[in-house]
Formats: sequence, structure tokens, C-alpha cells
Amino acid sequence: MARHALLGQSEMLVLLAVLRLGREAYGVPISREIAAHIGRDPAVAGIYATLERLERRGLITAAMGEPTAARGGRAKTYFSITVTGLKQLRASQEALQRFWSGIPQLVGDKP
Repeated sequence: MARHALLGQSEMLVLLAVLRLGREAYGVPISREIAAHIGRDPAVAGIYATLERLERRGLITAAMGEPTAARGGRAKTYFSITVTGLKQLRASQEALQRFWSGIPQLVGDKP
């Protein structure tokens, strides 16, 4: 495995939401997708900060949609994961799974 810095929690959550949403991955739905799966509402400003960071690192790309009257003539920015982003997400998942494995307190129903 290539050496990559592990993704942070917010980065992993945003990348997973982008993958789940596919072509509908933009700010508000990303926030809602995360909230639906983790049970708490993330700060929208934090989502956008994470999206900007992931884009700078080349892990996602952004594309502008068409302006709409419903948004006062503004366009949505849609996001998609890059090959590099997918590789880094998988590497982080594998590293965390290796680290978690074999810890007796995390196996089964034990407290």
C-alpha cells in the first residue's frame, strides 16, 4: 500500500456522501446524507470547508450546474470523487480496519 496520510473523519464522511449521491452531490444534499447516516447535523460551513480542502488536494472535482431562478440565478456546484480520492478513501478504510481488528473490547456485545 502506498503511504498516504489518513483522511480525517469529516473528509471520509464527505467523500462517502459524494459517492452515495453520485450526480446529485452538492452542498446541502451532502450535509443531509451525512446527517441521515451519523444521526447528527454537520455544520454546512464545515461541509464547504471540507469540500474546498478535498478539491485542493485533488480528491474531488467541482463542476458548475446551470443557474436556476429558484436559486436567484445562482448555479449549484456539483462534486465528484477522483480516482486519487477513491484510492485514498480505500487506503484509509483499510488502515482503520487493520487497526481496529483484534481488539477484544470491540468484538461482539461486550461492554
